Amino acid sequence: MARILIVEDDETIRRELALLLRNANYDVQEVCDFSDVTKQILSSAPDLVLLDVSLPAESGLSVCARLRLSSQVPVIFVTAGNTSMDELNCILQGGDDYIAKPYQPPILLARIGAVLKRTMLPEENVQRLTIHGVTLNLASAVISYQGKQAELTKNEWKILGFLFRHQGEIVSRVQLIDYLWDHQVFIDDNTLSVNMTRIRSRLAQLGVTDFIVTKRGMGYLIP
Repeated sequence: MARILIVEDDETIRRELALLLRNANYDVQEVCDFSDVTKQILSSAPDLVLLDVSLPAESGLSVCARLRLSSQVPVIFVTAGNTSMDELNCILQGGDDYIAKPYQPPILLARIGAVLKRTMLPEENVQRLTIHGVTLNLASAVISYQGKQAELTKNEWKILGFLFRHQGEIVSRVQLIDYLWDHQVFIDDNTLSVNMTRIRSRLAQLGVTDFIVTKRGMGYLIP
């Protein structure tokens, strides 16, 4: 399920967009504090951003330009401007597409689908996963955060990969063990506990705490 981040300061429009996208089976997040939009986009690690041009603290054009210094996350501008110059400015600042208000919901959904189809890699080809600024490099079995990095063992790499791919879901210990056995990693319940302790220790060395939450009697969760 693709995650879409809505950056829109008009609460009514934002709620309508969120409802439209959730009904279309997207995972939706909303920015409600506009003091540092770029930072929030980077920490949310969405698959696509719907970005309004007219924001209270900083224009969407400026946000996208700064975002492009460190991220290629797809951006679709949603704006009241509907001239060719408005569209050109959006594209020049790094936008992937542009749609003017008032828009037709089917057209917006079609444009979102087209951009995601063009930019999202098949799951098996994904090399890096990022959540809350923490990046798991699947190719090199390295986890990094704010310039620091730590190497992972095969078991730690497999466990973290599964948890990253199921962000927002409670993953039971049985699920993890079954997944590992299916991928030729044969561990028992005690070994899983040891690996989870080591993973948390590596995260702590990078300055990351409370990244993996233990739900007593249920399993683990990356919120």
